Formats: sequence, structure tokens, C-alpha cells
Amino acid sequence: MTAIPDPLLAPRLDLVEDLHGRAVADPYRWLEDPADPRTTAWAAAQDEYAGQLLAGLPGRAAFAEQLGELVRSGSVGIPVWRAGRAFSTRRDPGQEHAVLRVREAVGREGGDAAATQRVLVDPMALDPAGTTTLDAWSPSWEGDRLAYQVSVGGDEESQLFVLDVRTGELLDGPVDRCRYSPVAWLPGGDELFYVRRLAPDQVPAGEEQFHRRVFRHRVGADPATDVLVHGEGLDPTNYYGVRLSRDGRWLVVSASAGTAPRDDVWLADLHGDGVLAPLQVGVDAQTSAWVARDGRLWLSTDRDAPRGRVAVADPADPATWEPAAWTTVVPEADGAVLSDLALVDGPEGDLRVLAVHAVDATDRLSVWAADGSGRLGDIAVPPGSIAGVSAPPEGGTSAWVGWTDYATPPSVLRWDAADPGTLTPWEQAPVAGAVPDVVVTETHATSADGTPVHLFVLSLESAPSRPRPTVLYGYGGFGVSLTPGYSAQALAWVAAGGVWAVANLRGGSEHGEQWHRAGMREHKQNVFDDFAAAGEHLVGQGWTTPAQLAVFGGSNGGLLVGATTTQRPDLVAAVVCSAPLLDMVRYELFGLGRTWNDEYGTATDPDELGWLLDYSPYHRVVEGTAYPAVLLTTFESDTRVDPLHARKLAAALQHATSSSAPVVLRRELAVGHGARAVSRTVGLAADQLAFVAAHTGLEPR
Repeated sequence: MTAIPDPLLAPRLDLVEDLHGRAVADPYRWLEDPADPRTTAWAAAQDEYAGQLLAGLPGRAAFAEQLGELVRSGSVGIPVWRAGRAFSTRRDPGQEHAVLRVREAVGREGGDAAATQRVLVDPMALDPAGTTTLDAWSPSWEGDRLAYQVSVGGDEESQLFVLDVRTGELLDGPVDRCRYSPVAWLPGGDELFYVRRLAPDQVPAGEEQFHRRVFRHRVGADPATDVLVHGEGLDPTNYYGVRLSRDGRWLVVSASAGTAPRDDVWLADLHGDGVLAPLQVGVDAQTSAWVARDGRLWLSTDRDAPRGRVAVADPADPATWEPAAWTTVVPEADGAVLSDLALVDGPEGDLRVLAVHAVDATDRLSVWAADGSGRLGDIAVPPGSIAGVSAPPEGGTSAWVGWTDYATPPSVLRWDAADPGTLTPWEQAPVAGAVPDVVVTETHATSADGTPVHLFVLSLESAPSRPRPTVLYGYGGFGVSLTPGYSAQALAWVAAGGVWAVANLRGGSEHGEQWHRAGMREHKQNVFDDFAAAGEHLVGQGWTTPAQLAVFGGSNGGLLVGATTTQRPDLVAAVVCSAPLLDMVRYELFGLGRTWNDEYGTATDPDELGWLLDYSPYHRVVEGTAYPAVLLTTFESDTRVDPLHARKLAAALQHATSSSAPVVLRRELAVGHGARAVSRTVGLAADQLAFVAAHTGLEPR
């Protein structure tokens, strides 16, 4: 590579705070303020450095070309059925964003997915610049109206609109402050329940992203006239869920404080007194509740069942709301984690449950009798991931299954009770380029405390013939499971001759809620130990060497690889750290950080500050350490994880490292933490892979 001048080092402040009796240094506090002229000048210098270095990487053009094909492979979403209409998303090769379509009614379950479709919402038609994203959507029970939410420039603010499905006429919107809002329609489509934040002038300064409430809204009415339903006086960080039975009688409202793995649930009879009565309050468990077409209260829960179970009760009889009175339909499984379900009719009209379980992060599908009499059989599913199951709410013998694996873009399969053991293709996602013949090997590492850690290893061979440049990817937090899924970045790396590994770390939910809790709060170090063990296992098995090993992670996964950088710089040659959390002492003060303190802990508590300082990457940087090559990628419109984290660690590592490996900060404007246009995805992924290739010795084919 062409020699590039070293980046501009950031001035260090002699700032040391006393926090609960601990001296905590913060020499780059000034980089928290993006408007500070010093920050602006330093960031501009970093942009110039990153632009020169990344543009000159020898493998970038080759990766960009292949990614341009693989990323542009399409995707198909699971249909949502309403009164014979099927609503779903689809992205074809060449499209920047998926569009939302409707398939007109041709019989309640009509057959061919390729029948005439109409586009209802096209983000590119709304914004040719490609910075508008479709966040969520919900059709009315009658399928004649659609509520949908869009964000602009990556802000994830989710403005709510309502349109007429038949004519495309806009009936309502924009309604602002609807970020993370579910929608529950009342029959007839004239009213809906939704969640909206209070106006900024109604909340304390600095809390504008909190203070949500559940409202009842009439389509076309001024949102200022909405009826407040729930949330007043409760935790300001609460996220709310709303669900309504198809007949409009039973309203379920749930609340969780931030991302805490527990929720409170209330149930109201809107045909009766309409009062929300507590179904589960103050219980350390998660329960999803709804009243289905059979009139029963259905409960999918980890209460007394950390791997999940399904039960039913009588919504009209509060005496049956206690777990001791529930009737179990799908019991907790030994070694398998429940992730989704759908209700379908059997050939004789009996109600059945289609249940999704994961074993070592690979999904299985089974059928159960809805009366609680047990399992009826298993359904043959190709090894991979089930993104969800869907069935018409008014009934029918068919269900639709979203499916993907590491080499197959998201597609949809169909199941029918008349042939209960099999799945048939319903809508296949198109593939734009040649997909390499990936071989997936499953193996287990052993963590520091003896815990086995499952890995998927993607390669062109089933066993290592020689060590190769390898990327190890992980997340390990918030109960997120890393199951097989189509990844253009992984495929491009493997096609170039590398190895791509995915580790199922504690902190996820691959083995249920206990697995999650074994990697949160005071147990967070387990996640980093699991990841290090996975890297050592890949080295020990002959897949790679430390000089050829890179680690990849984003968001909470950015914290993971940031901790790996500062705890185990000897283990890896390169790091890609995207939209990361890195200053764990001050993370709660920015963005949505306050909603995550149940996952990590809070620096306001002396003991919990100790947990955070023990691993906080920014505070673990040691001057004179030979750090690996590090690429930090940030998105300046990110309203979840503030880019300040990456700025501060970049400055600290550039100052401290004794190695010649670069520390690069790549910033991107007008894009946020979540969805993005395909072309932006290609550019980012090409930079990341080329950087890793240059520092692990991979020469793209």
C-alpha cells in the first residue's frame, strides 16, 4: 500500500474525575461535542486520512464488484394476510430498498405468489436520494387501510401515515414521534391504537427520546385530540406493545423498561368496562399475550420456562390468569428455544399450533394440538433460520414460513395441514450473482469457565487444509440470536478464499433467557471470554493464526470487538468495529443509552461502575501496547449509539499504539444505525473487507 501520513493526533485533556472513590480519566471528553471546532477540525482530518487509506486498499475494487452482485440479490418478506389480501415486502436486484406490495384477494388463501401485485409504498418513490427507509407497517383487519412508518436520513423517527389500499390515497399523516410504535387496528379501520412520545416541551430537557404513551387515534383526526390510554406516571424509558383481538374486544398492552428482559402486561375488555387490568406486573419474565380467534387468551412466555412455552387462559376469567391455572399447549423443550408460532386449522377444522424452536441456533418446525394434548409431528425444514411464521387471522389450513440460510436470500415457503410433513416454495428471492459453494461446519469452543460455545464456520472446504485469513463475527447481547442468514459480506469473503466464523456467545438467547443473563450486567465479561475462546479454537483447529484473524462486530457487537482489541490485542490482526459502544462510563448520557442500563449496569451505582470500568474499551487502552489494525465505522445520523464512542476510542488508540498498524475512523453522513440503501451497503462492506484483507494477508481472487 502507498505510504500515507499518520493521522492527526487529538490533544489530550488532563481530566480525571472521582466517581464513587475511583479516579477515572477521560482525556478525550471534548470529542463528545460534534459542534466543538476542535472536534470538527479533528474529524475532517480523520476523514481525509480514512479516505486516502481506504481508497488505496488493493482488494477494494474486487470486493466492491462481487459485493455489488451479492448485496443486490433480492429478498422476500413473509406475507401478512388480511381478508384475502396478502401484504409483503420484496426487493429485486437493482433496487435500493424493498417495496411494500399487496396481492389482491383471489380466494382466502389463493395459491400463486406470482399473481398480480401492486406496490403500495416505495421508499425510492418517496425519496429518490435513497435516504428514506420503511420502518414498519400494519394493515387493517379488513385489508382496506394500511398504517406505515418511514424515517429520513437515518434518524429512525418513524413518521406514521395511513393510506387507502385500493386507491393509494393518503388518509392520514405525518404523525411524528412514533419511533418504535406498534399499531393495533380496531375493526372497521376508522381507529387504531399506537404509541407516541410526548412533545419535547412536555418532558424534562435531555429526555426527549423517552416518555412514550399509548393512544387511541381516529384516522384523519388531529393527533392532539388522541385519547390517552396508558403510560402516564410509569417509567419514562418504557417501550409499549399493543395488540387487539380481531373482533375489537380484547386489548393487550405491554411495557418494558428500556431493553429489560421482563415486561408488565395488562388486558382490557373494550366491550365491557375498558379498564386495563394487570395480567403480569412486577414479574421478572417476558410474556407475549393476545386473544386469538378461538376466544382464548394465548401466552408465549419464559415465565418459569427460560427456553419458552405456550399456554392458554380465559380472558374473561382473571382467576385463570395466574400461571398455576394456565393450560400448557407447547411445553418448554429440553435443549430447544421457542421463537415463534402461528395458529392454523387442521383438515378436520381442529385448531393447531405451528411452533418454531432453535437448537444450537438452527431452527426446527413442529405441529401441536391447540387443546394441549401434545405434539402432532415435525416438519422437514432445510438447515437454516426461520424468520417467522404467518397465517390468516380468520383461519385456514395454510401458513407461510420465512426462511434463509448462509447462501440463500430470505424467501418464503408454504405449509398446508393437508400435507403436514413438508414445506413447498411459495416465493423465492432472486440471486443477482454467483453464490460460492459454501460449506458450513459446526463446532464448539470451550470458554474460560468451561462453557461450550457454538460456532458456525463458513469456508470452501469442510476441514482446514491450511490456516487462512479468517473473520470471526459475534454480538452477545440483548438476547439476540445469531442464526444462519444470507450475508453478502460473508459470501464475498469466503469466495475470495477466506474463512468466516459466527460465534453464538452468552448474552444472546440461543439457549434461552438463562444464556442471555449469563452474559449481561456483572456477567458481561463472559461474552468477551466466549469470543476469545472462539478465536483460540479457530487457531487451535488449524483454520487460522493470530496473524490472519480478524474480528467483526457492530453496535453491542462493536463493544464486543472493542473489548477484544483492548483485552486481547495478541489474538487478532485486524478489527472492524461498527457503530460501537465503547465508553461504558458515560454511555447512558447519550442517545438511547439510558434504556440499556438493565443490560449493562449504570455508572451511578458504585458496584455497577466497577463492572463497567473492568471492561470499558475506552478506559482499557494502555499506552505502548501493540494494537491490531482497527477500522471504526460510524454513522453521523445514528440516534441509537452516538458516534462519540468511536471518536474517543480512535483518538485513544492512535495515541497509545506502539504498532505500525493503522487506526482508522470512517464516518458516513445522512445514514443512521439501522436500514440503509443497497449502494451504501456495498460501499461500507467493500471498505471493511478490503481493510481486513490487507491486514490478514488475503488476496481476493
